[in-house]
Amino acid sequence: MIRSSICTAVIATLLLGKVAPVSAQRQMENLTRGVVAVKQADGVYVGWRLFGTDPEGLAFNVYRTSNGGAPTKVNVVPLTGATNLLDRDADPNAALEYFVRPVRDGQELAGSKPVRVWNDDYLEIPIQPIERYRPGDASVADLDGDGEYEIILHQASRGQDNSFAGITGTPVFDAYKLDGTHLWRIDLGINIREGEHYTQFMVYDLDGDGRAEFACKTADGTKDGKGQIIGDKDKDWRTLNEGDRTHGRILKGPEYLTIFDGLTGAALKTVDYVPSRDPIDGWGGIGGNGGNDSYGNRCDRFLACVAYLDGVRPSLVMCRGVYGRIVMAAWDWRDGALTQRWVFDSGISYPPFEDASPYSGMGGHSLSVADVDADGKDEIVYHAMVVDDNGKGLYSTGWRHGDAMYVTDMYPDRPGLEVFTVHENEDDTVRFQSPGAAMRDARSGETIWKHSLGIDVGGGVAADIDPRHRGYEAWGGPGGIRDADGNDVGPAPRSTGFVIWWDGDLLRELVSRSGVSKWNWQEGRLETIFSTGARSGPRGPNVMADLVGDWREEMLMTAPDGRSLRLYTTTIPTEHRIHTLMHDPQYRLSVAWQNVVYNKPPYPGFFLGHDMAAPPRPNIYLIGKGDAIAGVRTQ
Repeated sequence: MIRSSICTAVIATLLLGKVAPVSAQRQMENLTRGVVAVKQADGVYVGWRLFGTDPEGLAFNVYRTSNGGAPTKVNVVPLTGATNLLDRDADPNAALEYFVRPVRDGQELAGSKPVRVWNDDYLEIPIQPIERYRPGDASVADLDGDGEYEIILHQASRGQDNSFAGITGTPVFDAYKLDGTHLWRIDLGINIREGEHYTQFMVYDLDGDGRAEFACKTADGTKDGKGQIIGDKDKDWRTLNEGDRTHGRILKGPEYLTIFDGLTGAALKTVDYVPSRDPIDGWGGIGGNGGNDSYGNRCDRFLACVAYLDGVRPSLVMCRGVYGRIVMAAWDWRDGALTQRWVFDSGISYPPFEDASPYSGMGGHSLSVADVDADGKDEIVYHAMVVDDNGKGLYSTGWRHGDAMYVTDMYPDRPGLEVFTVHENEDDTVRFQSPGAAMRDARSGETIWKHSLGIDVGGGVAADIDPRHRGYEAWGGPGGIRDADGNDVGPAPRSTGFVIWWDGDLLRELVSRSGVSKWNWQEGRLETIFSTGARSGPRGPNVMADLVGDWREEMLMTAPDGRSLRLYTTTIPTEHRIHTLMHDPQYRLSVAWQNVVYNKPPYPGFFLGHDMAAPPRPNIYLIGKGDAIAGVRTQ
């Protein structure tokens, strides 16, 4: 059970005479209740959202309609616990719909729209496939302002890693409603190379009008959702030197950043991308193998995120560089104007990189956004270093580049957030003896524990999978799972991919290529608890997040024939009442950057795990239409 520590914390604060800093409220999405109903062998499972702004003690009534008849209340008394139930009285042969109504102070309020029951354990979402393309990374956001999420899908063809030459397809983005309605298609054109290190796309409501925007790097020939061309439609900036390492790369020509309308796909504003690629040989450093190049490998590695740099409204942060020079440019989209907030630049250095900045070479193939110093404003956690909300370096660990990172409150008995990272040690960089895996304090960078100095560790995970140890377990590299002190406490799962909150307890499960597995901590092995017929990519599902229902997470995967997407949701009842994770700012931002390079699962800004305290109430306000409950949407 979730144990309450709120009173204890308040008393301690009063006794110490300390007052926590008061942060401004953050702008967040105004969602519907996200009701989901799925047919089961013994009834119908129903789940719905608890908002982060819902008042304490808010109850719910659940209603069923059968064959279009009058609504029937499913529950006997208003539900004050977890926001899910199993309706065992439903007629399995009837056409069923469900909706919920909040109950406050004994008064029933306006409810959600009725939703149809899923006959399968997934929602089939048809897409418009493209010949010789495959569905790739996806993101979600409310594009039309109705409080429901739409899907933005990256369709990819012949993608290349930056280290390889070759001609690729053009990156294509589609927007779909959950019923398969196609909203728009954007084709980035031949002057944007396809590959997971190239095109990072952000989808978020950047200006607070209740509808999300789409943002990414563009170039001459990009076609927006209305068919309009950005730049010069006739330019081909690709290097067409077969047999050369530059073949297929784009090393000349203008580079742009474009904000697109989320509803129509129309280009709203285009500016020069910051920074430019030049000098092409100015992006090497002590990250990775400690090398450099002049053929376009290191200069064209991109990352991106959204962060609340002022603590209230989101900013777009576009990044370039990983192994050496690292540049981040923060942008604000306000009232139709795109303005630059700040630029962080670790600077150019050349071999042997003796004059390199301590922030050079510290990037990874993912990033995170979190308020690591608890000042109400976000920092960019760029693997082995952190950039403050003002665009200045906060600290660098000096541990260099790596492929996996996780940021959250992993150890509830110590203050603040923690960061778990794995690191590459290869070729010339073994001499630095960086840890293969390490846990650090997110605020200061202080080492909590580390191991495998000088060893190249390719993957790792941090998640609470074993209730015998307080807080998260972490694994990756030599040894088994490690506890809060870094002690090897037993065998580790072979999986170092995605983790998910799926079943009824507070431990996290592991995502495989074909389903969900539970770690049996007593026998030290994985056990499959849910199987799919869909395809998970090498980096995980197309997207994974708390998309519908209660606080637990859904998986969006590609159907076997590639002509549709399948949204899988849990149907396992839970007793735990937690607000939707999409109203936790850190978790919501994690979903926004999940598609970046090596996809990683989202984490909230509080400890969510076995024997957790009551989750903190998010300090947010909801944009868009309101109702009687703390300004949130009813429909």
